[in-house]
Amino acid sequence: MLTVSPVGDEYHGLLARHDAMRLRRSLLSQGERRAPAAPRRTTAPYDGAADQREILRGLDLVSPFDELIAELYDELFQRWPYLRSLFPESMEFQRRHLAQIFRYLIDHLHDPDEVTATFKRLGRDHRKLGVRPAHYEAFEAALREALRRTAGARWTDAMEAAWLRMLRFAVAAMVEGAEAALGEPPAWQAEVTAHERLRRDVAVLRVRTGEPYAYRAGQYAAVQSPRVPQAWRYYSFANAPRPDGELEFHVRAAGDGGVSEALVARTRVGDTLRLGPASGTMTLDDDLAGDVLLVAGDTGWAPAKALLEELSSGRAGQHGVHLFLGARSFSDLYDAETPASLARRRPWLRVVPVIEDEPGPGCWESVADAVLRHADWSRRTAFVAGPPTLVRAMTAGLAAAGLPAGRVRHDPLPAARGVASLSAL
Repeated sequence: MLTVSPVGDEYHGLLARHDAMRLRRSLLSQGERRAPAAPRRTTAPYDGAADQREILRGLDLVSPFDELIAELYDELFQRWPYLRSLFPESMEFQRRHLAQIFRYLIDHLHDPDEVTATFKRLGRDHRKLGVRPAHYEAFEAALREALRRTAGARWTDAMEAAWLRMLRFAVAAMVEGAEAALGEPPAWQAEVTAHERLRRDVAVLRVRTGEPYAYRAGQYAAVQSPRVPQAWRYYSFANAPRPDGELEFHVRAAGDGGVSEALVARTRVGDTLRLGPASGTMTLDDDLAGDVLLVAGDTGWAPAKALLEELSSGRAGQHGVHLFLGARSFSDLYDAETPASLARRRPWLRVVPVIEDEPGPGCWESVADAVLRHADWSRRTAFVAGPPTLVRAMTAGLAAAGLPAGRVRHDPLPAARGVASLSAL
């Protein structure tokens, strides 16, 4: 575990407060109206369900969120143009994930404890971006204006107040999470120690951080390439913690010009990347009981590989493990020798490839169906990683088969991952 002396904690705390005060003075001096006060928690419990009902009454006035978000960023950058440097050059990804943030908040506002936990993690992660409390004030002011412009004459003060209370509640959790993490670096510098192209669009990267980096098998972290400034994308660790501190990531290029393309096609040994803190709960419990089901599709093999590595270190003696590797075709089974080699050396491991003969829109549902037909999994602990369609189909199928939700671990689905991977405000 990374430890910092009390002097270091005090220094980081003073630095954060100094930066926030300086930016707040700058924000207030540039706008025609004062930005709202920084959000703070109160002792009274937040009635998220009441605000949820009020927001839903007027949701049709501001959704779909495309126009609202366009107005929001226009207002933000017009009034405070220097905030543009916090964001990636292309705003398309950013807008899409902010829409997911809004949907997540509205859908979960009746459960303030879940929202608090999620946004505390997000606040910890946002430290890598240099986000300060004063930035949230500017964001709130821009959102207020965007709501009014988008909603039109039917917009009410009650609807606006509910939106702003929702935002302040989430931001207060983010600030709390950021303050609780002052003892760790906002981000870690990591040198690329190996880069292997397994396919034209898939690469395995190994990196080593300059400072100790704490994580668990099954977790993931945000990665930034200097070739795509201010853009961060999340990738799962493909190994359990090792004495040498080396980390492995599996990356599939998702298009031209993005982080994944930069990591696959334009990254070399010796390059420096930045990592955010580890996140995710798809990890092995200390008191893991019974056999294990692993289902991995595409680069979902990365966290499955990490979990197998941890089990291989001595934890799998009393557990049988079924690993299903799903793919759209045999050519998509990259790194296929690794699970085959593990199965030869580990008598407790059985590996079953599941290949969809006719790739198409229903490919991953078919893979899930094949896994569910294979055996009764209701007494297992299940771990599912891969495309969202596969995760949804597997979790729904396992629930229908009687496996309690608490014994199914999986990667975040798009809405939650959108919350986790928001690259700035």
